Amino acid sequence: MDSIKEKIPMIITVIVAIAICGIVFFVMENYESVYYTQIDNTKIQRISTTDDMKYEYTLDCYNENGKKKEIKFKTSRELKEDAYLMLEVRTFGVHTWKEVQTNELPEKVKTALNVE
Repeated sequence: MDSIKEKIPMIITVIVAIAICGIVFFVMENYESVYYTQIDNTKIQRISTTDDMKYEYTLDCYNENGKKKEIKFKTSRELKEDAYLMLEVRTFGVHTWKEVQTNELPEKVKTALNVE
């Protein structure tokens, strides 16, 4: 009986550590930022893969405050030159992207991308 009482603090510590790791992983995986970019097909690289993602873009992207970040993302096809994209970026990379119109870009992004 005494040996069980001595092990209780260690068991509680392990349970708390596992819970903290789970919470951190959940927050990291669900943390999402939105960035905007303009397609430049000179910055595309064809990658040899066995899945559907055959191209990788490395582009300068901007958040709604105009902060710049270089982001890499993969696509199944070459995208339309000069198209504007909204990228939903999670901790481990681009989760989704979609084409947007000029009027959907935040003002600071328009300034950073030199959009009139």
